[in-house]
Amino acid sequence: MAGSGTAQLRPGEALLRVEHLVVEYGAGAWRIHAVSDVSFDVRRGETLGLVGESGCGKSTLGRAVLQLVRPSSGQVLFEGADLAAESGERLRLLRRRVQLIFQDPIASLNPRRRVGDIVAEPLIIAGVRDAAERGRRVRGALEAVGLDPDLVWRRGPHEFSGGQCQRISIARALVLEPELLVCDEPVSALDVSIRAQILNLLEDMKARYGLTLIFIAHDLAVVKAVSDRVAVMYLGKLCEIGPAEQVFEQPAHPYTSVLVQAIPLPDPDAPVPASAVQGEPPSPIAPPSGCRIRTRCALAAPRCAAEEPQMREIRPGQFVACHFATGAPAG
Repeated sequence: MAGSGTAQLRPGEALLRVEHLVVEYGAGAWRIHAVSDVSFDVRRGETLGLVGESGCGKSTLGRAVLQLVRPSSGQVLFEGADLAAESGERLRLLRRRVQLIFQDPIASLNPRRRVGDIVAEPLIIAGVRDAAERGRRVRGALEAVGLDPDLVWRRGPHEFSGGQCQRISIARALVLEPELLVCDEPVSALDVSIRAQILNLLEDMKARYGLTLIFIAHDLAVVKAVSDRVAVMYLGKLCEIGPAEQVFEQPAHPYTSVLVQAIPLPDPDAPVPASAVQGEPPSPIAPPSGCRIRTRCALAAPRCAAEEPQMREIRPGQFVACHFATGAPAG
């Protein structure tokens, strides 16, 4: 069930540490609670998979990390510097080290500009004035993602397929040599065969550049394949977070179990398990009291309406926000 708390924050140094992050839109009674008191951390070289159904706040959370959406409250600590408290030149300098791959590879590219100019633009914004240096870095980024600079440099985005456009988007994100890369559903708009190419490319880029990734996706099979840890969101809250293999093999939260059961099996005769979550999600304008998933949960009790569950460790490294979570207590 969806709740709050910071028990899931690990001791020691983290490249990114998000604490009590809140993002709200609108004013008065028409206030959308997009992200509500979310806390997590990502260590250097790690891939955190962020999953949940449409409208749960995944993309908003990713954009808030980069300050493309300014949080209503909370901290986004990148190597100790609070991005949420920075602005102007200081924020611009920090943003060089944190980049984003957008969900729609074609819409994210300016149709009026050539590929070479699109990939070079972050360098111009970052103040790299030497044209020769910009050219060298653009060529290197394009080659790294498997594109021939001499063939693509002067062409427009409309001349490329979706998979090629996503490679251009990745090159644009890598040209500044960032440390943290937020991937906002980078393969959801692509064919299955192209998805595999892009996922392999991201793994290669992670190893080559020493990247740390936040991987946002709907497809749990993809998340399981690429992630070290997985965080599950529902209606702006975290439900469960822990090592990817452990969360998928032993989901402790009813909502996580439903998501895992929804992964297609290569067996048309496989029985369909009964779902612990039914119906449609409530409006983020007026989320339920207590546990936000209680209106859809088969395990809901009066306590769920009166008391919001807090994150607690259910197994070593696996944390869940549910009054009735399954699993042996840690330790």
